[in-house]
Amino acid sequence: MLEADKLFAGSIPENYDRYMVPLIFAPYARDMAERVAAFSPNAVLEIAAGTGVVTRALAPGLSPGARYVVTDLNQPMLDYAASRQAADSRIEWRQADAMALPFEDAAFDAVCCQFGAMFFPDRVAAYREARRVLRPGGHFIFNVWDRIEDNVFADDVTKALARIFPEDPPRFLARTPHGYHDTALIRRDLADAGFSGATVDTKAEESRASSPDLPAMAFCRGTVLRTEIEARKPGGLDAATDYAAAAIADRHGSGEVAAKIQAHVIVAAV
Repeated sequence: MLEADKLFAGSIPENYDRYMVPLIFAPYARDMAERVAAFSPNAVLEIAAGTGVVTRALAPGLSPGARYVVTDLNQPMLDYAASRQAADSRIEWRQADAMALPFEDAAFDAVCCQFGAMFFPDRVAAYREARRVLRPGGHFIFNVWDRIEDNVFADDVTKALARIFPEDPPRFLARTPHGYHDTALIRRDLADAGFSGATVDTKAEESRASSPDLPAMAFCRGTVLRTEIEARKPGGLDAATDYAAAAIADRHGSGEVAAKIQAHVIVAAV
């Protein structure tokens, strides 16, 4: 992962929430919320909350007396998440680094993280921190995207941009969001962090959009791909987005489109 891969700033948070969340994140947020709520936790820590899609899904399922601390490394994303959340005295918003959590040992019953582990520079350190703040019997629930070939729209956009920029293809999606899909490696990282075991559930969903334009806008404008495109051709974002949309239309049609998405959901117990 490059340092720039963590910079979700400017208009990216709004576009991320507007396009990316309904396209690929919403079904996994519902799944995450159900898994966490099933443990009936009294104290929950969310890491890498992004624009708050899991927060919005999980908060209604927690008990009235629960404590819910929502964190992200990126303050603009966290600010946007807070702006989308209804007033809730149970929720505390904190800017925090997953590799150095500002919380006491054994402070939470559950730690959850949706599609954030791929961005951690040191995953073992982050997992060790998650374990440290969990109480005995607590659970660490997180998910990561499977390989890019199993996430069709992301693969379509990546291949389209490689045709526009053949000498220096924008590889953010393959490099980072889809760069941590080896389940054996994930298990080893968890073991190195002190977790004794974990379950891995590979979960396929369908990504749907009303037109090819929407997935193209989601990936080209709502992720760090925007930064990569603009660095290669200033002023070229519109043309690159249109080209990606045309590539999706060529493969999936010009009306409503649908394609496979797939992720691994991991549950590790203390």
